[in-house]
Amino acid sequence: MINHVFFTRWLVTVFLSHLVLFYFSFLLHHYQLTIRYRKLKRALVFASFFSFLHLFLVAQPTSGSDYQQHCTMGNALRLLYGHCCKPTTTESDSLGPHGVSAATVGVSALAHDFFHFENTAQVPVGLNQHVVSSKKAQANWYRKLVDSWREARPPPKTAEEAARLVIKTLKNHQKADVEGLLAFYGLPLPHTLIQLSTGVPTSLPQGVQYELQTLPVDAKAVADGDTVTVYVSTADPRESSSVPTEVQVATIQREKAREKRNYVKADELHQKITDAGYRVLQVQNEDVLARKYRIRLRGIDAPESKMPYGKEAKDELVKLLQGKCLRVLVYGTDRYGRSVGDIYSNGVFAQEVMLKKGCAWHYTAYDQRPELAKWEREAQMKRVGLWASSNPEKPWEWRKDRREGR
Repeated sequence: MINHVFFTRWLVTVFLSHLVLFYFSFLLHHYQLTIRYRKLKRALVFASFFSFLHLFLVAQPTSGSDYQQHCTMGNALRLLYGHCCKPTTTESDSLGPHGVSAATVGVSALAHDFFHFENTAQVPVGLNQHVVSSKKAQANWYRKLVDSWREARPPPKTAEEAARLVIKTLKNHQKADVEGLLAFYGLPLPHTLIQLSTGVPTSLPQGVQYELQTLPVDAKAVADGDTVTVYVSTADPRESSSVPTEVQVATIQREKAREKRNYVKADELHQKITDAGYRVLQVQNEDVLARKYRIRLRGIDAPESKMPYGKEAKDELVKLLQGKCLRVLVYGTDRYGRSVGDIYSNGVFAQEVMLKKGCAWHYTAYDQRPELAKWEREAQMKRVGLWASSNPEKPWEWRKDRREGR
């Protein structure tokens, strides 16, 4: 006969697993986080099954505290992350106490604890082992961090963004506390982050022809480490007066076709809009007519996709731009019809990040800015990114060899 205590423990674990799913569903909506949602749902099924095996075949009730320990939300999270969502070998090997890697869902664990703190005013159990200050001081940190998180637009979505928010918010606190808090969530420590020196210019630099304020960037819009497609709403004053008449008419007709559920006609009209260099995008559940621009990052040349470090360079640019509304200062147009410009993402100069992380070369043939040369030298000295190779091939030479059939 099955021990009723074991059976009860299994039911509680299954219940907690589904409660975790509810928490993450809330986080997706409330904090706008990018989480491996499908993987978590799959993990819940495995968690229920393995918890049954664990509780019946392995776990033995030793005391009331043991039972209580197994039934906490923290252990449910540990079970899901540690046993069902282990990082792959390509992800960071550094795991924090939440059992997640900095490259995956460390940000989610932080957001979860912010939500928990707002409701209970309690800091996470186990944080004391990583910091030196009292629980009263810890509660003060979390109040500040919750406020900073809410004020961030958009909220941090990567481990690096979350780490920068923590460091900035707690800059006047003890170094041991800040580093301990980051380690608790598996977030990058201060010395591993690049120091950014360039802010957004307060006035337009010399040579700028025009400025773009884009809609949020989709990850698929990043072609490689130095090219991205962006869209600018036609409600923008610069765009509103130059929308072709045929695009305006097609947009109105498409809306009417969709109202009549004539989706074939609507798709045909949208193709006409797309062919004219525009697109109707869904932004916050509303249709927005936007103009398409292909942007070539000025002054840098990243490895091509088929070159060594090409994928890593693209991934770094995706991480920097995805979901962000960009400020683009356009200086001209290249021979491929792309707008050549400087990109600022949440106040961060994209070219500076790409150069300092060793994800691109300084393109001296087209840009002689000394700061770009300086950032490239810093990456070379640290041997980061593509500079980890003893003799990385220059992208412009690689393209020339391909053109000449070498």
